[in-house]
Amino acid sequence: MIRLQHVYKNYTTQDGTVTALYDINLDVLQGEIFGVIGRSGAGKSTLIRCVNLLEKPTQGHIIVNNQDLMSLSPHELRQARRKIGMIFQHFNLLSSRSVYDNIAFPLELTDLRRDEFDNVILPLLELTGLTGKKNHFPAQLSGGQKQRVAIARALASKPKVLLCDEATSALDPETTNSILQLLRDIRDKLNLAILLITHEMSVIKACCDRVGILEGGHLIEENEVGEFFAYPKTPTAKNFIFSSMSHTLPPMLQQHLLTEPTNDTHPVLRLWFLPDAATQPIIGQLISQFGLRINILQGNVEYIKKHAMGTMLVAIDGEKSKLLAGMEHLKKMGVNTEIIGHVPNDIIPFA
Repeated sequence: MIRLQHVYKNYTTQDGTVTALYDINLDVLQGEIFGVIGRSGAGKSTLIRCVNLLEKPTQGHIIVNNQDLMSLSPHELRQARRKIGMIFQHFNLLSSRSVYDNIAFPLELTDLRRDEFDNVILPLLELTGLTGKKNHFPAQLSGGQKQRVAIARALASKPKVLLCDEATSALDPETTNSILQLLRDIRDKLNLAILLITHEMSVIKACCDRVGILEGGHLIEENEVGEFFAYPKTPTAKNFIFSSMSHTLPPMLQQHLLTEPTNDTHPVLRLWFLPDAATQPIIGQLISQFGLRINILQGNVEYIKKHAMGTMLVAIDGEKSKLLAGMEHLKKMGVNTEIIGHVPNDIIPFA
């Protein structure tokens, strides 16, 4: 497992001291995938590099596999790092080596005999779906296959901990999904503690058990993934979640959308349904209780760790007082609303 206790990381620059991490306290349990999300510059890469002391924290404790890495001698730290696997965004494969020999590289630094390598590498080729690529070179592989080689190489030393630094950022969505499924399979079969750094909410949603948000070097929120999506605590969390559930506006709507209302326009709203409201007849209530006319332009409900989440894009027509009352009703029901603009009355029909 991984435990960070009161971790700070400072850098000295020409302009003075810059603090990249402030008092980070974090546990990643054996057999779980913990995702850390944040915008560029939030301190994500610094955080994950501190876990294996590629970056040495200014103060605090880094406990991995029941060892405080900060207290180890250089020799002891080298031994401890062999039980910490790491994969990167850009694979870092050796172009002159085959798939087999890339995976073998960390084994060459151990006492394992060359004739014993097959016992380690062949099961990893099968686990990562690379059995038929054993003798291929990196130039012959797709991006997803290269990342599978990097994962197999990280597992060759039989680590208890796996660190993933933006491991899917260079991949297309379909390949990303296959790599995330592979990480889940590895977690389940090998009982690893996996710390995953990303800037993509879709990765958190698809792969992680728990999640933390890093902002300005502070860990501002942490929760189980379903609870995180269902009941975000901070504005940053809400913005991340909302952006991951938003859909591209229809071209017809984009073309006619106005930022300010006029006498002959009506508003277009984006509704974000939290779990308590996601399965309620919200639209029917707006029609029957407030006499509003509604055209549903887009809608989606999905389940994240058994929590129902929904978004809807609607055009609303009605008296201003009734519209305001309807929006207040939505707020009480736990529906977040955003007026994204206004469209002329003759653009969107109402029944």
